[in-house]
Amino acid sequence: MSEIANYYKKEVNHTLAKKLNVLVWVLSITVLGIVVMMRSVKIPIPEHIDLSFLPALHAFLNTLAAFFLIGALLAIQKGKVNLHRQMIQFAIVCSLIFLLSYVTYHFTTPASIYGDLDGNGVLSDSEKQIAGNGRLVYLFILLTHIILAAVSFPFILMALMYALSNQFAKHKKLTRWVFPVWLYVAITGPLVYLLLKPYY
Repeated sequence: MSEIANYYKKEVNHTLAKKLNVLVWVLSITVLGIVVMMRSVKIPIPEHIDLSFLPALHAFLNTLAAFFLIGALLAIQKGKVNLHRQMIQFAIVCSLIFLLSYVTYHFTTPASIYGDLDGNGVLSDSEKQIAGNGRLVYLFILLTHIILAAVSFPFILMALMYALSNQFAKHKKLTRWVFPVWLYVAITGPLVYLLLKPYY
């Protein structure tokens, strides 16, 4: 019997599903609230602490997550459920470390602006001209990255909840659209970094 068939035979754990469902929404609301706050709240840190390496780390973690997600897709297509689970777990670890680091960076560091050549935090008319259409491309990628990350977050957690509570039919149905969104977010993360890198 295949790995997938064995998993589908498992009994649904309704008790665990209820607990995880509450956790999904608590985490989703908490993370959304923190992300909204970090745009306006800045925590001062000592001058000798340099966090300038974090954007590169964020890009690296997103890249790793993307590779693990692709690995997870290939594994499940071959019926290798255990390998699929391992790949997803690695992707989650990368995403969790990214989230903690991203929040730390943005709570302590002013946001960089695409086209801000002098780094004063204000985009002048001449800087906008120099940035040209590249800024529009950057903003499109950034906005789709942020919006899709925010929208997909609770559904990614829900897909994990379905898998952990043995609701594999629901897990499969949800991941058909959540997975490509998660992969898009993971891929566009490093792309945003590379486009913004000259202005850090």
